[in-house]
Amino acid sequence: MSHKAGFVNIVGNPNVGKSTLMNLLVGERISIATFKAQTTRHRIMGILNTPEMQICFSDTPGVLKPNYKLQEQMLQFSESALQDADVLLYVTDMVETPDKNQEFLDKVSKMNVPVIVLVNKIDLSDQEALQAKVDEWHGVLPQAEIMPISALHRFGVEQLLKRIEELLPESPAYFDKDQWTDKPARFFVTEIIREKILLYYDKEIPYSVEVAVEQFKETEHSIHINAVIYVERDSQKGIIIGHQGVAIKRVSSEARKSLEKFFGKSIYLETFVKVDKDWRQSSRAMKQFGYDLKD
Repeated sequence: MSHKAGFVNIVGNPNVGKSTLMNLLVGERISIATFKAQTTRHRIMGILNTPEMQICFSDTPGVLKPNYKLQEQMLQFSESALQDADVLLYVTDMVETPDKNQEFLDKVSKMNVPVIVLVNKIDLSDQEALQAKVDEWHGVLPQAEIMPISALHRFGVEQLLKRIEELLPESPAYFDKDQWTDKPARFFVTEIIREKILLYYDKEIPYSVEVAVEQFKETEHSIHINAVIYVERDSQKGIIIGHQGVAIKRVSSEARKSLEKFFGKSIYLETFVKVDKDWRQSSRAMKQFGYDLKD
């Protein structure tokens, strides 16, 4: 029996459900998903393996017009997903219109690989509005397939997986069959801590934060982690810590619970807060935090 393998890249504007969909497709919670836009900053691979196929999914940051270096790199991650896809999943929803980020959509329209437009959040609409939205996208991307889904309610996900399998090229596996991501363990520590910050702080604070792991010592039954939360201002440091340290203790406690579930081991987590002034505008910081900004 022939084996299929390929790269299926997920792109789209912020807050349309890309990370929720990614986690459903892979069957692992590897992309943080919150109600806030710009949750995903990196391009994250999740690998789905069966005896007959290997699908390498990539979740990407939401497409936006960059205002600082971090967002420039986020856009580069999204655009890179247009260059190495065997199948492209363009995620939209019932609210946004196709003219949002037209420049990026123009690049999608010129692709020579199968493109599937996924109209997400159809549970928030009715049949008439859905048909109008499908017709609208057919006009914008006539070469693409249009599939309505609800990632939140898992509607249409199995049908999507079957269609992807049909479109995949015949190929040996690109990664070992027991591998489920291309990211190291430390990456998921930083993402889980950042997720808690996104959930528990308001306004600009979550977007001014980056997390770095300074120590990751693993034994058979436990992992000892030292993590640093970087902010851009002294005032932000005070907000992250909170009165008498209450806020940072909450973040650390919730992160530890999620990390124990993720790794299946006891977690000893220490968190520190440091100021790295204007790190989002710094090429040095971009490299330090693993964004590898191109010149």
